[in-house]
Amino acid sequence: MAEIPGGSDTGALAREPAQVGLAAPGEAANLGDILLRILDQGIVIAGDIQINLLDIELLTIKLRLLIASVDTAREMGINWWESDPTLKAGEPDANDDRRALAERVAQLERRLEAGGEDDG
Repeated sequence: MAEIPGGSDTGALAREPAQVGLAAPGEAANLGDILLRILDQGIVIAGDIQINLLDIELLTIKLRLLIASVDTAREMGINWWESDPTLKAGEPDANDDRRALAERVAQLERRLEAGGEDDG
């Protein structure tokens, strides 16, 4: 297998340097080539949906989709997955936090009840 220019050998998806671009017109493009190109350069799909009634804008939805490899996204300055606590392994589950909070509230309520009985 040959090394991809600007990248590393990717096993079964690696290709010869002459095949770096998409297939020439009339040739069938290999799905692996298309996928490598999209992940290497990234692709943005954007669209807006507007719902109007009698020239009054009722709803606007803006859709943006970026498909790229992790390395390409980092080069673009996108790395939200690194700080998202729901994606981190070993982080406590939100249910664990709720359970711990409920136990703490119950403990404080018991202390208050015990303190109130001594005053009465």
